[in-house]
Parts: sequence; C-alpha cells; structure tokens
Amino acid sequence: MSGITTETPTATDHRERYESVVAELRLKLEQMENQLLENGASGREPPGIYDFHTHTFLSDGVLSPIELTRRAIVNGYAALGIADHCGAGTMARAIEETTSEAELAFRHWNFRVFAGVELTHVPASSVAELAAEAKRLRATHVVVHGESPVEPVEPGTNLAAVSCPDVDILAHPGLLTAEEARIAAETGVFLEITAKDGHSLGNGRVYALAREAGADCLLNSDTHVPSHLLTAEFVRTVASGAGVTEEELGLILRVNPERLIERIEARQCEE
Repeated sequence: MSGITTETPTATDHRERYESVVAELRLKLEQMENQLLENGASGREPPGIYDFHTHTFLSDGVLSPIELTRRAIVNGYAALGIADHCGAGTMARAIEETTSEAELAFRHWNFRVFAGVELTHVPASSVAELAAEAKRLRATHVVVHGESPVEPVEPGTNLAAVSCPDVDILAHPGLLTAEEARIAAETGVFLEITAKDGHSLGNGRVYALAREAGADCLLNSDTHVPSHLLTAEFVRTVASGAGVTEEELGLILRVNPERLIERIEARQCEE
C-alpha cells in the first residue's frame, strides 16, 4: 500500500471534507439544472436511474444482457452497468459478450450500457492482479464483491479492493472498517449502498463510515431477476434506510454516478 498515508484524520478534517462535498454537490446540481433548462426541460425533472451492479445469465442472473438493458430502459434508467460474477477464467467471455450488447444498445437506443465485471469470492490477495487483467480486457469498470454479512467472503477482501487503483466499486461491503473507508476516500473507490436483500443489512454501517471518512458512495441494485431493477421511488427508500439525508441524495444518485462515468470515458479515450 505504498503512497497511502497513515495519518488519522481529525474530527475537523471530517467536517471540512463533508462541507466541501456538500458545497460541490450544490454546485453540480445547479449546473445540471441549468443545462436542463437550456435544453428546454424543467430543472426539477428526474435525471433517471444509474445502476452499475447488475447480473445476466452470463453468471447467475436470468436475463440476457440485451433484455436486461431493455427492461432497465422501461424502468427509467439513465445508464446501466452490467457486472457479472467473474474469476480468472470467466472474465474474457463476459466482457466480450456484454460489450457487444452494449454497442448494440447504444447504436439503436442511444442508451449507455457499461460492460464491467464483479470479482466474486476470489482470493483477497488476487484482487489487484485480476482487476488489472479485467481492465486489460477492456472492462469499463471493476466491482469487487465485498465482505457482506450474509456470505463467507474471505477477510481482507474489502481492504484489497479499496487499496487497488484498478477497482472502481466495492460492492455491499457490510463488514467495512473505519480504516477501509478512509483508504477508499483516498483512492477514490466507490462504496456501495445496495438494494439487495441480505447484503443491505450493512448499509447503515457502510454509509455512516463513508460519511465520516469522506468516501464516495453509489446506490446499486445487484439485480439478478427483473423485479430487482430499481425504480425512482425505491432508490429513495433504500437511500433513506441507509441514513442518506435529502441534502445528500443528489450526491449519491446523480453526481457520483456521473463521476464514475467521466472516469470510465476518460480511460476509454486513453486506449
């Protein structure tokens, strides 16, 4: 973990970070609303749902990538991330097939689908190696299956994920520690608030630690079947249950997703 400071932030540091994030949120929302107004739309119009953690029949979901995409559009999604469960031997196929469907959706529906992977139950010590390989195979984003309270994920997986520059999202990390949240704030790994039953038991802890450390969060569905897909009403319910305030809601549901998309697009431009 070279390059990661060992200094412990003070309460003042946390407060300053929080106030800075809120100020940035207000500015971003104002800019988005102004853009909508310039395009002839109401600034209060919902931007749609962002969800970067879903599964297809390429792992343990039930839908094909293109059917999942179509159903997401019908549910009011602005963008969809597919991240099927992968290990060393299954990444290439999942990325290739999902990328092909993503290109089809963009050509015909002008809808953004991001072809990522979820590294699931892999050895904690292999996370960095596998995440780098996923990026080499042109995965748009790498999700790591975190240490959930309802699955026997190897201890140390959360720490490996937040310490890795090739990881974008640590999924449902219900057993997160304050130190891991602090590292995520420094490395820019997004911590997930999940709508998935069972995994969501850790949402309150995850968001409280993320807020204290100044780490960024995303809200994702972990969809496996059509009924898991998010709706505008349900995302607010899940966020509220995790302790997200009305003032913070735009950061989780709009600003941070666009930050991730900007990161993905910047990487694509470099390829």
